[in-house]
Amino acid sequence: MATTYGNGGAGSGHGGNHLRAEKARACIRSMVDQGSVESHRFYLARKTAWEMLKDRGYSVAGSELTRTLAEFRSHFGDKPDLDRLRIHASLRSNPSKKILVVFMGTDDIGKSIVCALRDQILNQSLSGLILVLQSKMTSFAQKELDGFPFKVEVFRIADLYVNITKHHLMPKHHILTAEEKRKLLNKYQLEDKQLPQMMKTDAIARYYGLENGEVVKATYTNEFVRFHEQYRCVV
Repeated sequence: MATTYGNGGAGSGHGGNHLRAEKARACIRSMVDQGSVESHRFYLARKTAWEMLKDRGYSVAGSELTRTLAEFRSHFGDKPDLDRLRIHASLRSNPSKKILVVFMGTDDIGKSIVCALRDQILNQSLSGLILVLQSKMTSFAQKELDGFPFKVEVFRIADLYVNITKHHLMPKHHILTAEEKRKLLNKYQLEDKQLPQMMKTDAIARYYGLENGEVVKATYTNEFVRFHEQYRCVV
């Protein structure tokens, strides 16, 4: 005998279909970002900036690395104030060495903006500055940056949406100390120029803020290459 179900059953008929559709819509709504695109962009870029500083040896609070998008919006809002987004960090090995990360606005950056920024931060005893850009920078502004009394690095905000070092195909990188570099060159009787090269403009070199002459050890481990090391010198 066939079993029949009445229209009042929660899992069948028009009522059941309606309920399932509502649940599906609720599920989709839960996956849609309800906040602003602007806040999402700043959240991603700022998180990568914190991770980058940590990997460079700066002191970083764990809460900055685990902050969720919802927590970011709760703290900074949907239209974050750029001054509040600034990051200050000190080097773990030498707290007197301080770096500042500044998120710039959407207007094109000219000489006057750079000069105003310099006057604003010169009393902060910085050893480094990172600018995160959303717009173009003029050649005059860039030339002005070259005159700052400390190293200035420039990143496009889109370059920081993803931490490139976390990609599953990216090898693990280790920056050799001066002593480690000396031992490596002595072991193989090499000079800097005989090592494979890494351009200073390479994404990894920029992520770690590397300078000419520094040596990077890349360790590859995957299903095809069980273990392989390669050394590259920054030029």
